[in-house]
Amino acid sequence: MQKISPLLRRGTYTLLAGAAPLEKKLLAVGISSVQRPHGTYLLATLQSLFQASSTQDLEYIVVLVYLSDPDPAWLSQTVARISELFAPHIEARKLLVVHGLPGGSPLRNENHSSPCQLLYSRQKVDYALLMHFASNLSEYFLLMEDNVRCAPRFVSAIYWATLAWKELPWMVLEFSTLRVSGKVFHTSDLSRLASFFLLFPKDTPTHLLLSELRFLSVQNVPIGFGTSLFFLMGNYSESEAACFPVEEVEDFGEPDNPAAVVFTDMMSKKDPPQYAYVLSEDSFATLDPLEGNYLMVVLDRPQKVTRVVVHTGSEIKGLFRLEQGQVFLGYNHLENSKGCAHYTLLGPLVAGNLDQRVFYEDSAEEMSCIKLLVLASQDSWLLIREIKVWAEPEEE
Repeated sequence: MQKISPLLRRGTYTLLAGAAPLEKKLLAVGISSVQRPHGTYLLATLQSLFQASSTQDLEYIVVLVYLSDPDPAWLSQTVARISELFAPHIEARKLLVVHGLPGGSPLRNENHSSPCQLLYSRQKVDYALLMHFASNLSEYFLLMEDNVRCAPRFVSAIYWATLAWKELPWMVLEFSTLRVSGKVFHTSDLSRLASFFLLFPKDTPTHLLLSELRFLSVQNVPIGFGTSLFFLMGNYSESEAACFPVEEVEDFGEPDNPAAVVFTDMMSKKDPPQYAYVLSEDSFATLDPLEGNYLMVVLDRPQKVTRVVVHTGSEIKGLFRLEQGQVFLGYNHLENSKGCAHYTLLGPLVAGNLDQRVFYEDSAEEMSCIKLLVLASQDSWLLIREIKVWAEPEEE
């Protein structure tokens, strides 16, 4: 049994607005907010979150706002504004606001050698208390900062992704390139993660710990989706900017699709398998795919691939998509063979599609194969509409 830190075990919480849902939700959205000299974007973040969620989406989530600053005037003013602007969500138990103290006492500011050390120490405690409180609210937990804009229907995207990954081992799914926001965890891991945050020295940045969480599990590399669902809404103050450098959103540009040969053991009357990989309007169609069927892309030369997209089914309605499939990355192409020596799982198809960034355990590693595997037979047409690949430029 994982020991809970005394700071959490003896911590105290005050419910400032709303009430916990009567039953566990699919997703708890956790937001920690602190008083800042020039104000915060908390209200705008909440507005973006609720506007980006459909009525159906809201049935699956609860939003938890953790206010960490002990200033009673700021707490009272912030809760009053939240209660005024989001009264329907509070009454429907979709939004609750809490304040907490670690170990029953306020966070002390002394014994910090630098402003960044103070910010890092405070943020780790805030996130630990936020996660600890959220550990029984839902099946999954989404961590967000208080200055974030949400993409429309982000809840639906997370729902389908967690459903596809449900039977696979993972510690954290990343739905943004931001250092903190957009990370999804199992709530069953939250108490352990909260205690983990508090084990490290005061000068250890929280985002650095978040980037290393996978080493607590069998997840060897980050699992990052190619399309970001969360974006920074505003800049930090100058003092915070020095401690929390603003992340640059990666611009992948157009796909590269390096030269490759495509093989498959699925039959088609007219479409060569290369149609699935060529960047054109052509696609590959086959009838009644069987469990274990595959389509294999073998690159002419090993490449440092950074992103892979696979789309199956029609573009408009998603007809004839692959209902159950996975994409594997292959290394060490076998000469005179239609494949590679070993493979690692990139991820499952989510509603017939995959869009993931590619990470490597070894920075010198390059891949040679991309394999789409059929996991379950289906009595219908299968349309593999396109496979897109982004790769780092080859050194001359």
